[in-house]
Amino acid sequence: MKLYQGIPPHTVLVLPTKTSSRPLPLCLDVRNHSQTGFSWGYLGSGPAQLALAICVDAVGRERALDVYQGFKLRLIAQLPGDQPWMLTEHDVRTAIAVIEGQLRGVTP
Repeated sequence: MKLYQGIPPHTVLVLPTKTSSRPLPLCLDVRNHSQTGFSWGYLGSGPAQLALAICVDAVGRERALDVYQGFKLRLIAQLPGDQPWMLTEHDVRTAIAVIEGQLRGVTP
């Protein structure tokens, strides 16, 4: 299971295994909110880019475009802006499922 790790001020890594990691791509080709990079802990362009990139990595471009703004509000804006953080792939997929349910009118 992947882990997403934020390291202030703007680095986010994807840790697919215990022995390797990779930078999370900005996904500017999907939607360009912030060419300067990721951010978190508030509602803005950097957090929107992070939400989009995590959602694309976890569930693919099509589903990500439907849910990333809700994901930004639900998770990314709530992260401590000046501290490291981690989200599991399970955290991400659970939040996306809840958001998709809300979009369909299903209450969690």
